Amino acid sequence: MAGAGLRAAARRWLPCRGHGGPRAASSSPSCPGCGPPGPGAHCPGAPRPAPAPAPAGGAELSAHLWARYQDMRRLVHDLLPPEVCSLLNPAAIYANNEISLRDVEVYGFDYDYTLAQYADALHPEIFSAARDILIEHYKYPEGIRKYDYDPSFAIRGLHYDIQKSLLMKIDAFHYVQLGTAYRGLQPVPDEEVIDLYGGTQHIPLYQMSGFYGKGPSIKQFMDIFSLPEMALLSCVVDHFLSHGLEFDQAHLYKDVTDAIRDVHVKGLMYQWIEQDMEKYILRGDETFAVLSRLVAHGKQLFLITNSPFSFVDKGMRHMVGPDWRQLFDVVIVQADKPSFFTDRRKPFRKLDEKGSLHWDRITRLEKGKIYRQGNLYDFLRLTEWRGPRVLYFGDHLYSDLADLMLRHGWRTGAIIPELEREIRIINTEQYMHSLTWQQALTGLLERMQTYQDAESQQVLAAWMKERQELRCITKALFNAQFGSIFRTFHNPTYFSRRLVRFSDLYMASLSCLLNYRVDFTFYPRRTPLQHEAPLWMDQLCTGCMKTPFLGDMAHIR
Repeated sequence: MAGAGLRAAARRWLPCRGHGGPRAASSSPSCPGCGPPGPGAHCPGAPRPAPAPAPAGGAELSAHLWARYQDMRRLVHDLLPPEVCSLLNPAAIYANNEISLRDVEVYGFDYDYTLAQYADALHPEIFSAARDILIEHYKYPEGIRKYDYDPSFAIRGLHYDIQKSLLMKIDAFHYVQLGTAYRGLQPVPDEEVIDLYGGTQHIPLYQMSGFYGKGPSIKQFMDIFSLPEMALLSCVVDHFLSHGLEFDQAHLYKDVTDAIRDVHVKGLMYQWIEQDMEKYILRGDETFAVLSRLVAHGKQLFLITNSPFSFVDKGMRHMVGPDWRQLFDVVIVQADKPSFFTDRRKPFRKLDEKGSLHWDRITRLEKGKIYRQGNLYDFLRLTEWRGPRVLYFGDHLYSDLADLMLRHGWRTGAIIPELEREIRIINTEQYMHSLTWQQALTGLLERMQTYQDAESQQVLAAWMKERQELRCITKALFNAQFGSIFRTFHNPTYFSRRLVRFSDLYMASLSCLLNYRVDFTFYPRRTPLQHEAPLWMDQLCTGCMKTPFLGDMAHIR
């Protein structure tokens, strides 16, 4: 039914071939293929009607603008039938670049959050353990123990200014999204943020994160494990500020980061997962289905992970079975990514079943064996797996994917678990109507700003206020503090731009591959550039033939 409703809407508003306006359901003698021109409408080849004169000003002009506003509201409502929702599939794979799986002969995988998807229940465990390490080993105040993990506070992809103790969301153009800057657990007023950065929202390139998300004073939190780290960092800063305690921002940041690192290095996280795999590991059956399906179609598989073998082995036995290594042609653990992709110095070492290292030189990578460390250059030399016939999946855009795409020409797939929830939000009627009306209202503001009298400016100010309120409502649908991981109010986020740059495909989980044939070709959709803006909804709405004021605006089009 959704498709039928959209097709009906499309028939009402499809652009006329060879003309600029939408095609109506019936034809007109003055313009073959178009419907009867509405007031102010015009098609090339038909006599241009004289534009309707705009009111001279004052209350009459204000009423004229509000009438156009109401016309737009009705038009947007008509363009969105109820069945327009639920168009996006959370289990779909989305393409940034055209890629045919027919050409892919070798599939590579990271382990954590790629082959093994973890439940959110892991995050409060990491938070609490790191918090206790701060108190017991780094001698932080006991009062920090009152803080518990808040899963709704932070989102992936945020930046942290170490010297300013500022957690914030930055867009693809290095601008802080106002309303998304927090010091501790408290929002920082927009005026203060602008003042902190010298009268601008812009963060200069030299201060921003480097290639791997670590700049001189600003760090980007890119992986899912960073969610408890951001939460703990904000809680500790909140405690120090609320109690008037002096602290060095750089020391505090390093201590929190080290405490989170200790949870991983000491193996605490591994212990929790191993003790209750049913609780923490998700989609295990689907992981097995993906791997066995690829092998059945003659694909070669390999694993490159930073995790230790004993942990990977137990997890894979749980998901796949005791013979899981027979599915992989090469298994590499403790690879030390991302330096694995750039540093030629570390050789491969073989591990035995007990995890003990062998001393012999590695001259070939054998199926069923386990290797540690190494580097990609030796890997390429020994396997001869090169270029676009290799597709590697990982969850960390920098550590897993960036070097493989930019330096070595592999195809890459990003695993973004948050995508599933975000698509479910996008599919709601509230989001659809809010976003479409925002777009239409933005187009209305752009076109009507030509009226500069006092009454018109009051109308435009009211529209701008409504637009800002709509943007805040839409943002809060995803996360009250920071919104979507993919967008600021209108621009892509810094995270989103990196996702497009470093991945050919992205999806919520590896199991999405089960929805496609192994020879499927993914085609990215053509998205309009700004000079192609008439293809966007706000331009369609404000430029379509049924909009009564199009002729009035002919002089500013």
